Amino acid sequence: MQDKEEERSLMKVEEKLSKDGFTADFRVSEGRLHTLSEERSKSYAPNEVVIVDFYRFEGESDPDDMSILYALETADGVRGTISSAYGVYADTDTDDFLKQVEDLGKNLKKEHK
Repeated sequence: MQDKEEERSLMKVEEKLSKDGFTADFRVSEGRLHTLSEERSKSYAPNEVVIVDFYRFEGESDPDDMSILYALETADGVRGTISSAYGVYADTDTDDFLKQVEDLGKNLKKEHK
């Protein structure tokens, strides 16, 4: 469970990203990134995704309670976010997918302000 200060900062980051056009929610399954919108559900391979930015959040009381929020952009312009926990709580599908994106040399294209 996140403490109040961490929760507020996560909410601020999500608000800022939303204002910057990162409005889609993503998940990873079967080695592909999927939009969660049922209206226009799409999926992407690692070579169709760029990590634009990321934000780390640590739990005050437990260093293992750490998560990371990624701002992603797809090849067809869909912008959104996905989060992943660290350590024993990590989602290995999400971590493996994002590692592939980084390995393709498309990590950190910080262009939004």
